[in-house]
Amino acid sequence: MLIEHRGAKPTVHPSAYVAPNAIVCGDVHVAADVWILFGAVLTAEDGRVDIGDRCVIMENALVRGRRDTPARLGDDVLVGPHAHVNGATVDDGAFLATGAAIFPGAVVGAECEVRIHGVVHVNSKLAPGATVPIGWIAVGDPAQLFSPDRHEELWAVQETLDFPGTVYGLPRDATPHERMTRQSAWFGAHRNDLSL
Repeated sequence: MLIEHRGAKPTVHPSAYVAPNAIVCGDVHVAADVWILFGAVLTAEDGRVDIGDRCVIMENALVRGRRDTPARLGDDVLVGPHAHVNGATVDDGAFLATGAAIFPGAVVGAECEVRIHGVVHVNSKLAPGATVPIGWIAVGDPAQLFSPDRHEELWAVQETLDFPGTVYGLPRDATPHERMTRQSAWFGAHRNDLSL
């Protein structure tokens, strides 16, 4: 389904496929020979989404563009089932496995692999050709790799990347009420969406 959001309509190359229950919403640009499979959501909230040639966005994956951190997939990228790319850049030939999470401001270099449930944290940069092992976290610029059991070491790097500022536009000490008021207003823009 194609949806106009904030006055912007998606553009989909004639050779691309959008499954009947996939959503392509707002300022989304889909290039040639792309496959957007069942249940996938590509949404340009208040930013832009660009999908390069021959990408495959698998079932129930999410690609979200944001004003300060648009989403961009290079050519020949696979986004696995239940993976999400939220305001990040994924360069040519990268492979994002099932459940991979790529956060705002992140860059996944060309031909990287982010394996099952791997994470590339906010504002982190993964060098071309790097691999994030199953369930591991890449954090920092340049990214360091951490297994989930190394939380204290991970936090020492992650804290400086300003997750709340990047994702919510608020300081770390903002209240849940402040965060959710902002989030509700942001997503509330969908009330005026138009099916195309």
